[in-house]
Amino acid sequence: MGHKESFLQYLQTEKRYSPHTVRSYNNDLDQFILFLSENNMPADPAEITSHQIRAWIVSLMDKGITSVTVHRKISCLRVFFRYLRKEAIIKNDPLDKIVLPKRKKTLPVFVGEEALDKLLDNSDFGSDFNGIRNRTIIEMLYLTGMRRAELIGLHINDIDLHESTVKVTGKRNKQRIIPLTGPFTARLEEYLKARNGFPGESSGDWFFVTGKGNKLYDKFVYNLVRNYLSIVTTIEKKSPHILRHTFATHMLNRGADLNVIKEFLGHANLSATQVYTHNTFEKLKKIYKQAHPRA
Repeated sequence: MGHKESFLQYLQTEKRYSPHTVRSYNNDLDQFILFLSENNMPADPAEITSHQIRAWIVSLMDKGITSVTVHRKISCLRVFFRYLRKEAIIKNDPLDKIVLPKRKKTLPVFVGEEALDKLLDNSDFGSDFNGIRNRTIIEMLYLTGMRRAELIGLHINDIDLHESTVKVTGKRNKQRIIPLTGPFTARLEEYLKARNGFPGESSGDWFFVTGKGNKLYDKFVYNLVRNYLSIVTTIEKKSPHILRHTFATHMLNRGADLNVIKEFLGHANLSATQVYTHNTFEKLKKIYKQAHPRA
């Protein structure tokens, strides 16, 4: 399918999509192109109609792909074909008449407060650089709710120990300031002392680095979080994003205003944050059934 590379470049430079999102769009487009090829369908964007799009949706659902993932893949195609229309490469958008399958509402999975307390208070992370860094990463994700990419992208000067704040660069390069607790600020100071043992040339000014002084990468953080969460929880998903869900849910359960949580998470719209209220409601229902004499 032509124009894919220029589209991905457009996402990166003009739309300022994150590298992770650009990779995701690239993979989705490659899957669609492969589907067209395997079914002897035209790959020229000008020849693609709603028929091919619908056939791909059916194919994805037959493979057991969830409706949430199908929505994401079709969203990628929408952005791609809108770009082609904007560039006058095509006249008609084949997605105009596409109706997507209903998306099942899934509640964000999170870890209980007791489990996180057990991990942070009773686990032996070790006193060497790797141990101090690993604990600091878990706490940073849980105490701020930042995304994995935001954590990896932190620079040393994003941390203000005097003011106890961290400056986070989120999607579309939008920045936000998140306050830090006193004990965690002391932990960051301890980490920085260990971190500064690396020569500047190899580690640059990235806040979190590997044992060799290099910038962290996605799989590194994913494996780190999964391994430590495995100590205290049996939930199936143990990704860094689970700690973001956990942060938001625990804050809401303890009475934090939804708008405040929205600012912490860096959500553009409140609707993205409101999904966490469902978890709180589920907890209220559980407590009601356990506590009310007539329940």
